[in-house]
Amino acid sequence: MATGFSEEERAAMKQRAEELRAMKGLKGLAKLQKENEACLEAIEKLEGVDRAVAERLHVIVLEEAGHLNPKTFYGFPAYAKNGKVVVFYQPASKFKTRYGTVSFDDSAQLDDGPMWPVSFAVVEVTDEVEERIREAVRRAAPSS
Repeated sequence: MATGFSEEERAAMKQRAEELRAMKGLKGLAKLQKENEACLEAIEKLEGVDRAVAERLHVIVLEEAGHLNPKTFYGFPAYAKNGKVVVFYQPASKFKTRYGTVSFDDSAQLDDGPMWPVSFAVVEVTDEVEERIREAVRRAAPSS
């Protein structure tokens, strides 16, 4: 049985520390602009299905929850409200998993009784998948 963090997990933690260092001292519009650039760069580095899902999620968030700010979160494309991540895409390539996930952090407003989904495996962006992601983003981050 393996103990400790995997090489990929350690790399993600280093990436998160680097993200925080890169934003140190930045405020307001300069910070938002740098975070947006980092998000777009993270998407550009992806390939195949990971890139297709991340690109589509980016468009969906801009259209359905334009008040969320693009940024990165452990190197993942992410979208935040008041600095708190609401939704992010964890690519399959990051941890060599079978599928990437569109996931919602605890600041997302998806609560639905005593249990609700917060992560969705995505292996292809079909019209139906896109509509389900759009609905989840709208619910997770209402504009008011």
